[in-house]
Amino acid sequence: MPRRSIWKGSFVDAFLLRMKKKISLLLNRKIGSRRSSILPEFVDCSVRIYNGKTPLRCKITEEKVGHKESLLLHGNEDFREQGPEGEKVKKKRIWHEKEIRFR
Repeated sequence: MPRRSIWKGSFVDAFLLRMKKKISLLLNRKIGSRRSSILPEFVDCSVRIYNGKTPLRCKITEEKVGHKESLLLHGNEDFREQGPEGEKVKKKRIWHEKEIRFR
């Protein structure tokens, strides 16, 4: 459900509109604008979207067209690390490890 009025259309930053003509400029480029919508011309491109700490690589597919770039990033996930046999295991967060005692 879009929050922007329909008559305005989707918002895309000006530098992304310039890159729409030359897709080769967009490949592996850092994008700091998370407010821009994803255009259909960017399908099958991989970009790096800045999440506030590090740029994360994301491949744009047809399912992601029309969404905001900030929705592509997953911020509140548990950290993952590899287990003893190469399988991925969820790492507990710090507040799970603390023991809470009630009197």
